[in-house]
Amino acid sequence: MIKSLPLFHQIAGQGVLVLGDGAAAEPKVRLVKRAGGRIITDQQQAIDEGVRLAFIAYDDAKACETAAINLRCAGLLVNVVDRPDLCDFTTPSILDRDPLLIAVGTGGASAGLAKHVRLRLERILPETLGKLANALFAARPALRKAFPEGADRRRAIDDALREGGALDPFDPESHARVASHFSGEAAPKASEVFEFCITSADPDDLTLRQARALGEADAVCAIGPVPGAIMARARADAIRVQCPQSACINANRAEGVAPLCPVAAHQFAEQAMDHTLTVILRYQPD
Repeated sequence: MIKSLPLFHQIAGQGVLVLGDGAAAEPKVRLVKRAGGRIITDQQQAIDEGVRLAFIAYDDAKACETAAINLRCAGLLVNVVDRPDLCDFTTPSILDRDPLLIAVGTGGASAGLAKHVRLRLERILPETLGKLANALFAARPALRKAFPEGADRRRAIDDALREGGALDPFDPESHARVASHFSGEAAPKASEVFEFCITSADPDDLTLRQARALGEADAVCAIGPVPGAIMARARADAIRVQCPQSACINANRAEGVAPLCPVAAHQFAEQAMDHTLTVILRYQPD
């Protein structure tokens, strides 16, 4: 279970309140300006203008507490530097491959840890990731033409971006191949079913193949009390079916045949899904 909801807040051209000065406030000023925000240093002005975000960086702890209470009562979301107990939100360490942003946070536990994880990622992620993101955006019309169904488009993108795929994000030259890769009339893949049994409730014990399948699945059929931490590795928009049966009849169906399970078939029909990847997941703890 995550303790914070990661969000990317668009503040370009908008006012952001920063209270305090010196070493604690300066990084927040730079961060706001980097995102295109407008710095406001007067509390009443910020309230009058309907500002939504505030950073508090006073040296005096009591002044921080008072400002946090007053601003929160006025409807602002508050970040108090080095006081996670007073924060409505925290700021992550940011890896910028514009327009791709990777934010590493610890919920205020250790900014130093977040920074060093980000620094390690910076060394291994190509500088051209932003170009790849822009090329994928430009290819959207061609993708829609080649794959009219949303599920087919997701599968095509997943196939291209997977490790070793034609557009592997870790390949610095992938961005140059996007247009040609999606320009043809490629046929969608047939539906697939992937079944596996897990014995551990720890998602870190999943194999790479299992974790990848969960992350790409259009539907996850859980047989038995599959732990929530495992189900959390599935795509957020994947169909989830909790199956009361001891065996799933989808496992032995012919390739390309629609799901036989009445529950799964009904949900697939509601979303007009075809050419899908279904993961059948059973949990049998040791």
